[in-house]
Amino acid sequence: MNPQRPTVIRLTDSVANELEKRILEGSLKPGDRLASERALALDLGVSRPSLREAIQKLVSKGLLSTRHGGGTYVTDRLEAHFVDPWQDMLKDHPLLHRDLLEFRQMLESQAASLAADRATDIDISRLDLVHSTLEAVYASDDLATCIDADVAFHQAIAEASHNVLIGHLTASLMKVIHGHVANNLEHLHARPQRWEQLQSQHRAIWQAIRQHQPQAAAQAASDHIEFVRQSIEDKAIDEERRQSALRRM
Repeated sequence: MNPQRPTVIRLTDSVANELEKRILEGSLKPGDRLASERALALDLGVSRPSLREAIQKLVSKGLLSTRHGGGTYVTDRLEAHFVDPWQDMLKDHPLLHRDLLEFRQMLESQAASLAADRATDIDISRLDLVHSTLEAVYASDDLATCIDADVAFHQAIAEASHNVLIGHLTASLMKVIHGHVANNLEHLHARPQRWEQLQSQHRAIWQAIRQHQPQAAAQAASDHIEFVRQSIEDKAIDEERRQSALRRM
């Protein structure tokens, strides 16, 4: 019987796998520009020709794109095939918003639970920072910044779950519902009491995760999405009443 030969991993494949891992875990995000060839080769401990070959391999897979004289960038391939069709479907089928919220509740509850269980000190420090930013911008009237900070907070939780699919699905989902989030925040911002409730919910999720309480984190995340669902219903009822009043004028 001939013994099996050990699998030989080419250096180029090893480098490509390392870059691919960074894309999957979110260390490299869509739109990010890779470091210079010289700096990246030093970081990875490989020659520049090996790095170029590895980058070309990921370009052929659609994960990276190169611009002549402009560097190499991470593409949105892992998100685009999910985002584009669902954004169109949501426009044409409003009832999908309900299903989307159910999915978001399931996803974010699990993300918060896993983050509370798995978050490292580095994850907690990052979460502290994004939550501090969220608190600061929520005190302002800049709704565009509030939306960005809100999305960043939920994405930081997803990435602290240390589940690659949760991280990418959350990023994709936030792109799908961006307009949905913007409308809801605008509605809540005009109601100070409810705006404060929203802030309290974010604090509850943040505190449960940093105290490593998975069950409490999952419940806080679930309660938050339920609050969002109720707020959307209230907004629809308010708009229906406004339209009714206009018709009576």
